[in-house]
Amino acid sequence: MTSRTPRDSRLRLVRNRPMATARRPAVNRGSRPAPRPPEGTPPPAELARRARAGLTGAVAIAHWAAAEHGAPGALSDEAAARAAAALGLSEPEVRSDWDRARLIGLIEHHAGTTRPGWRLQAWDRDDSAVLRGWVALLDAWSLACPAPAAAEPTAVAEVVEAVPQLLSLLQLSAGPMQISALLDMLRQRVAELRTERCEVPQAATELQDATEPQKPAEGAVSPDDAEDTATLEGLLDWVLDALSSVGALTVREEPRDGPAGPESAGSAADEAKGDSREAELSALGNWAVWVKLEQICVAAQSPAGNIEQPAPDMLRGCAGLTPGPARAEYRAWLAARPVGSAVTELIEAARGDDALLRGLAFEALRVVGAPAEPAVRAVADESCLRPYALLWLAEHEGADPDEALDALTREEATWLWVDTAAAISDHGESPLLVRHLESAVQGTVPALLEEVRAVGHPRTVQVLVALAAAHPDPALAKAVRRAAFQVHTGGA
Repeated sequence: MTSRTPRDSRLRLVRNRPMATARRPAVNRGSRPAPRPPEGTPPPAELARRARAGLTGAVAIAHWAAAEHGAPGALSDEAAARAAAALGLSEPEVRSDWDRARLIGLIEHHAGTTRPGWRLQAWDRDDSAVLRGWVALLDAWSLACPAPAAAEPTAVAEVVEAVPQLLSLLQLSAGPMQISALLDMLRQRVAELRTERCEVPQAATELQDATEPQKPAEGAVSPDDAEDTATLEGLLDWVLDALSSVGALTVREEPRDGPAGPESAGSAADEAKGDSREAELSALGNWAVWVKLEQICVAAQSPAGNIEQPAPDMLRGCAGLTPGPARAEYRAWLAARPVGSAVTELIEAARGDDALLRGLAFEALRVVGAPAEPAVRAVADESCLRPYALLWLAEHEGADPDEALDALTREEATWLWVDTAAAISDHGESPLLVRHLESAVQGTVPALLEEVRAVGHPRTVQVLVALAAAHPDPALAKAVRRAAFQVHTGGA
């Protein structure tokens, strides 16, 4: 005599374990000990204190925007006037602080309005959030202090591209440097950039060889060279002013011999040479440049050799690695390219059909950290990326990985369960797919199947068929096959 009552118990999941538990190994961020900064670098708490001291204006305008309950996305003249009156500042100062608050992440734009960013809420208690915000401002120094309106755009672009090398030179010098030395380095770097772009047309070179023009006398400077030097001198002054304004370096003026006055002031060209000036990185600037140099060193030590690969191939190369080596590979890959383009590549890889790459892409974005936040928020409304983006944002804002699942609705958690199952069925082994059942938020298989059918994931049928084929329990396998058939035929 048989009864179906005992079999019903087999349709109950082994235990109702949160989904985040199953993915915990992938988000456990243990890594090698961080390298020590150069001797004399203040501790992080002191660096954060200095960053806060230099950004009080940006914090004040962010709090003003919060009190406005949704300021306009662009700061209008009327809003700037109200902010200036409330904060006791001039309108240009208000606009400058507003731009900095946006670059730091203290305020965010959503649906045409401005609201406080998560970094504003963490500003007074989280030193790492402050330092990441300051580094974001340093990276955007040319936006925080725009180039002179009369400057030629190509020359500005060349100088901006050359600035990282100047900062590295300042950091490695471990002390002040003469402005004239920086100007020489800038001139050399710009010349290298132009050579890399092959700016001189071949036809022009052949014409010059044919005509054999007279070479200038030794020591003479052609008008073009003099004009180019004057341009670079002016742009170097802009760079130094901009980096000084964000607190990355200081420029000291050493007094000249002789009485001060209009007669002894010298020509503008003499002043531009900077013989009496020297620049030195601040403690914050020295620390930030050291961090970036360390990232470059990490890039040179890629454990799996995927640095030059596009994001999808890099992620596939990391699929077989354990979490620690995978994170090391992500760091190396990220350090070898600009953050913005790297984040864009990872997002595009996550949009593809391979669910495994989707999960790995967001693990790599966890290594990126704060710079990836705007891009992750921007894709939070895309159905295939939404659960991953919401989990990323929850963890980024301080939620424990085991509790981040609370950021998802039941439907989103079920969609993520199906997507993860699709990755396992494509790249994993059958026992792993069976164990994946334990990570479902539903307590019973019938409840799981009902919600899986309703969630509308494009891989639902394939996942259910693979699960039915892998599971050793005949009753459960039969129920799963029936559900797969119903989804395939459009039944309820």
